[in-house]
Amino acid sequence: MSLAIAIARENVDRETGGPFGAVIVERVSGRIVSVGMNSVVRMHNCTLHGEMVAFMMAQRRVRSFTLAAVNLPMHELVTSCEPCAMCLGATLWSGVKRVVCGATRDDARRLHFEEGPVFPESWRYVEARGIAVVRNVLREEARAVMELYRTKRGAIYNA
Repeated sequence: MSLAIAIARENVDRETGGPFGAVIVERVSGRIVSVGMNSVVRMHNCTLHGEMVAFMMAQRRVRSFTLAAVNLPMHELVTSCEPCAMCLGATLWSGVKRVVCGATRDDARRLHFEEGPVFPESWRYVEARGIAVVRNVLREEARAVMELYRTKRGAIYNA
């Protein structure tokens, strides 16, 4: 989580994107497979959330369209904020078996980011599909990055 938050902070400090970072790691070894930072504004592409970039880079690195391929170790997504609707949907198809979140959806909403239709039922659906969810890991540190983004008047691109 510290790395996901550091990526988000670097993105804010450099003014290259939103206050969101993500990391894909091998669940057992802890080996970092990929990192992703929010690149929506910089790349003019609404799909380039930190989680999406991390998924794309991880699947490219392991040369598989799923991180749950039989020849691969178990993977997890570590993200500085709970995923939006798009990223939560992609999580289902990515092949990760665990999601670790820092800040919450409500923290993102305080900045006026619209996270889309993610409901308690959405999380139950994800968990019923075998994906464990851990929340509020280093939440205050992740929220501090969001606050920095707010004070720097970063673009809110989906409000």
